Amino acid sequence: MVERRSLAALFLALPVAAKAQGADPLPSWREGPRKHALLDFVASVSREGSAGYVPPAERIAVFDNDGTLWVEQPAYPQLIFMLDRIRALAPQNPAWQQDAVFRAAIAGDLRGAMAGGHEGLMRLAGAAMAGNTPEDFQRIAADWLKTARHPRWNRPFTALVYQPMLEVLRFLRSGGFANFIVSGGGVEFVRAFAEDTYGIPQHQVVGSSFALKVTEDAGRLTLLREPRVDFIDDGPGKPIGIARHIGRRPIAAFGNSDGDFEMLRYTTEGAGKRFGMIIRHDDAEREFAYDRESHIGRLARALDAAPAPGWQVVSMREDWARVFA
Repeated sequence: MVERRSLAALFLALPVAAKAQGADPLPSWREGPRKHALLDFVASVSREGSAGYVPPAERIAVFDNDGTLWVEQPAYPQLIFMLDRIRALAPQNPAWQQDAVFRAAIAGDLRGAMAGGHEGLMRLAGAAMAGNTPEDFQRIAADWLKTARHPRWNRPFTALVYQPMLEVLRFLRSGGFANFIVSGGGVEFVRAFAEDTYGIPQHQVVGSSFALKVTEDAGRLTLLREPRVDFIDDGPGKPIGIARHIGRRPIAAFGNSDGDFEMLRYTTEGAGKRFGMIIRHDDAEREFAYDRESHIGRLARALDAAPAPGWQVVSMREDWARVFA
């Protein structure tokens, strides 16, 4: 560990020489202002004696998940999981066929399932993902991820993570950062794959959650997920989730949509050296192209606001030499 940190410090102090020796920590990033801004930020906050130095305990970085670390189009993977789960449970619940929203979900009609609006989706979510312990749910989600395939690429969702962002996670860890996922998705769903996929342990995942109830099973105390949402970790909920779960204001934040706007503000409006980055999906050939008018991962407000606080807006098409891991 000491040797790796020494090498990282040498790279930051002598970037040209280090790159010449093949030590570029972000090889999937094209040379340009976005890459250099990230390198410069980490160099500043991690080098003792620099004007922007930040003690290791305060080096907190937060990452949105959907659309920032892995693919989120044409629908959030957890939404696809929810519909698959409804279909799997349907034979045990014949009354669902009398409900238009459930009937659409059972038929695999995503548009019809979403036609019920927020209330309909919450009913689907409660039926599909509650009534079990957090541990049981994580196992169910992990098993689904082993066999589920993306509808466009026919590859596992965990294979459709962004290689440039995996490099950012590793680079920040080498600079003494603690990386946290702060996702609008369900916290147990993300915890089912975060450590194996991103190297982020379960206790460093913040997300939306169902209410939990203390109960007993065969004389042992356990927790049961109830079919009602306890906390939405999206939009203005993200700073609240960070404050409750992490207890420190981050110094770096990475997102891709207006759902990350408040998280980016909360991070970069703190004192001292700060960093905000937005991943913009503009590569229809290698991934997807969407922003202002998208039904998934809409990016308008945060995009308009980015110049004033100096948030780095990454073009997937121009700034990434490679997309998927």
